[in-house]
Amino acid sequence: MYSIKTDKLTKKYGDLRAVDNISLNVKKDEIFGLLGPNGAGKTTIIKMLATLLKPTSGFAEVCGYNILSDQDAVRKSIGIVFQNPSTDIELTGRENLDFHARIYNMDKDVRQERIDEVLDLVELSDKADIFVKNYSGGMQRRLEIARGLMHYPNVLFLDEPTLGLDAQTRRSVWEYIKRLNKDEKITVVLTTHYMDEADYLCDRIVIIDHGKVIAHDSPANLKNSIGKDIISLQVADGKNFLNTLTAFDFIKGMELHDESLYESLYLSVEDGERMIPRIMDIAHKEGVIVQSVGLRKPTLEDVFLHFTGRTIRDQDTGKKEHFQRMVRERMRGTR
Repeated sequence: MYSIKTDKLTKKYGDLRAVDNISLNVKKDEIFGLLGPNGAGKTTIIKMLATLLKPTSGFAEVCGYNILSDQDAVRKSIGIVFQNPSTDIELTGRENLDFHARIYNMDKDVRQERIDEVLDLVELSDKADIFVKNYSGGMQRRLEIARGLMHYPNVLFLDEPTLGLDAQTRRSVWEYIKRLNKDEKITVVLTTHYMDEADYLCDRIVIIDHGKVIAHDSPANLKNSIGKDIISLQVADGKNFLNTLTAFDFIKGMELHDESLYESLYLSVEDGERMIPRIMDIAHKEGVIVQSVGLRKPTLEDVFLHFTGRTIRDQDTGKKEHFQRMVRERMRGTR
């Protein structure tokens, strides 16, 4: 049973393909993650599924309803928490929820009962009658999640649900998301560029880059796909050493990163503890200077690096630098 199905879903802006032939199925009652850097197309996918954007081509349905021909039915079936805060800070938490329920024409008695239920779910019952402008960032986020649940949706979209929150507050929001998925029997689809968030929360993940799906599986399977252990080396001649290591079958994958005086070389291997002495022996024979050695289990950051050749932080930095260059060029043009 699937809550969401898409087939070659595409969104173009001129020559730019913000979403490029995305095909995916989201199972009922799972937490499904869209993971990728800023600008990868995650929010655009959510907006199309929520009927806020019309796709250029392709097919999608949510809860069995076509996103183009059954828009009203789709909207009644979903809740959505946007990336940017959207509650009215001049109203209380209870008033925000009541206003949202009225939009969905909920009966008064049902409305009041549901407000109490969702406030209790996100642990804001004691803050219900306080103006939202006096809420912390984490409390506002929890109120927005509660609002998205008011009309008993089958699917809840969370767009970067913990963006801008401190580490402790992020962790508490994760627990609320886990709880609502279990207690409300609701399918949760979230976008994030936080690897740890996707790893902790999601039953399955689609990794997206430049509008395309580059990997799709459970977090555990994605990490296992690139090797059981990751050996990291700081070496002085990474490119040549990398070429030397290609001859050895015990290395399942290799990445070279951060070119500088000492380059970072990442090796995917089985039984890393036993392989480190072997790798050091190869380095010694080749005259390669190894500055440091590390061993750890793979992370989703390693998965992203494996499939794209860059870390997700590099992707975000590159977009930021591109934007800054564009601004500088435009400023020069106005002088």
